[in-house]
Amino acid sequence: MISVQEALDLILAQSFPQENEEVDLLDAMGGVLAEPVKADRDAPPFHRVTMDGIAIHSNALKENSSFKIENIQSAGKAQQSLINSENCIEVMTGAVLPKNTDCVVPYEQITLADGVAFLDSNEHVPYQNVHLSGTDAKTGDTLLTKGQSITPAIIGTLASVGISRIRVHKLPKIAICSTGDELVDLDQEPEIHQIRKSNAYMLHAALLDFGIKPNVFHLRDDKEEMMDELATLVKDYQILLFSGAVSKGKYDYLPMVLQELGMNKIIHGVAQRPGKPFLFGVLPNSMIFGFPGNPASTFVCFHTYFKPWLRQYLGLPGRKYTAVLDQDISFKKPLTYHLLVTLSIKEGSILASPLKSSGSGDLVHLAHADAVISLPLEREMFHAGEIFPLNPLGKNLL
Repeated sequence: MISVQEALDLILAQSFPQENEEVDLLDAMGGVLAEPVKADRDAPPFHRVTMDGIAIHSNALKENSSFKIENIQSAGKAQQSLINSENCIEVMTGAVLPKNTDCVVPYEQITLADGVAFLDSNEHVPYQNVHLSGTDAKTGDTLLTKGQSITPAIIGTLASVGISRIRVHKLPKIAICSTGDELVDLDQEPEIHQIRKSNAYMLHAALLDFGIKPNVFHLRDDKEEMMDELATLVKDYQILLFSGAVSKGKYDYLPMVLQELGMNKIIHGVAQRPGKPFLFGVLPNSMIFGFPGNPASTFVCFHTYFKPWLRQYLGLPGRKYTAVLDQDISFKKPLTYHLLVTLSIKEGSILASPLKSSGSGDLVHLAHADAVISLPLEREMFHAGEIFPLNPLGKNLL
């Protein structure tokens, strides 16, 4: 068996050409920008009032502490002009700063009476409470760069420059295949010897974090049926994620069937727990990720191997995190131990607390895990206070 790092290096060395597509703005959420975005005008495009109050010319503060109100400048209205420099104009947040004014005094610092604004203090400076034109960006400045993951804030930026359709990296076409005669659909009542199809839903949800909507299939433990179904799927999908049927059981036909269909087997077995029988291979038109069928094995392998590959394919930056182990752990097998943990912050450090689990088939405790820390195979004892690599099990944890 090869090491976790060797397996990851082999996977990251495999890919296929990136394609781009143009999508509607709201459909771009979760995608990756395939082109830079430039400002179509200054941001903000005018001197923008940032507080409700009055606009004056600061020079008038030398002689005056009260100002007659000439007019009101509301947001969305054309710019007005202050006629008399000893007067003021009431202004609303978001409005353009009136001509012949350079200072906004908020209502909280004035008293209004009989059409006159009385200042509590004359200690005001030019352009206070004004967002100056072009301070955020100038026309033609690059606002967003190619390769940025599209977030709600980026959607807002795209809308602000009038973009209703945007080019993004085309997401790979992915099929999720659960395997096994013991699995039944969610709307079925399982017999005592059966379980519901949970892993496929778990993988489906994990892909939604990247804006990917996969198709889900199920393969029975029948070699000929598996061969027939996969002969079509490996032609129709760029990525196939399998849960189960990759170990050495009598009915684990998947590696054999895929090889008969032309798969070049690159990995089958990694020195790790959970997920030792992990399978990875390539076909002319597709890539294969075969995760062992226990829930923790499936999910840990997805995050350890497939997620880094997907981020690289989409042009997203690699992420490396570490965490401090908060208690001693003993693991005496010569395997990398992917330990399920919950996370907390203490004195500015990420603290990892091991989660009690009955093994890789324990989906109940997996649901409470925030992340995995990977303990190296060269050691048997791991001590509280030591720092280890951390792999979050959710997009929004870190």
